[in-house]
Amino acid sequence: MKLILSDRPLDLTVKNPDQIKVIDLSALKIHNCVGCFGCWTKTPGRCVIRDDAVTVYPLIAQSDSVIYVSRIKYGGYDSIMKTMLERAIPVQQAFIHLVDGECHHVQRAVAPKQAVIIGYGASGPKEQALFRRLVERNARNMNFENFQVLFSSQEELESLVRKEAAKWDAS
Repeated sequence: MKLILSDRPLDLTVKNPDQIKVIDLSALKIHNCVGCFGCWTKTPGRCVIRDDAVTVYPLIAQSDSVIYVSRIKYGGYDSIMKTMLERAIPVQQAFIHLVDGECHHVQRAVAPKQAVIIGYGASGPKEQALFRRLVERNARNMNFENFQVLFSSQEELESLVRKEAAKWDAS
């Protein structure tokens, strides 16, 4: 499965809606993670908060190709994308293992991903560099096999997303 996860509505038409899901996070009701770790202890693999996030994080886990679209705020993801990524913690187990000398959570049936992260609205090169570094640090926990970070203006955003999604049809 392929997934386009966006922090805003996008005017996209996909050829194969059973194979490519487009999710506008801004249209969903997603609460903040409360750090209760219930997804590890009370209901392993499932968040105890019952909102729209519980339908999204399984799609993130199953997807082998993902395009993340997020406004860049202070060098990081915009709040709705950051909230969703934090709420995706049930796809990891509480157990830790060493990977290349670093501690990481054990993944819970998460497909390795080809990821494209498209950031828009950065104030300049320094904020872009900070965002790129954040994505690099998150890549292993998000199970990215390969990833690229692209930057766009708001005006060119949908065109860039279409161009990246079109590569899925070509492969």
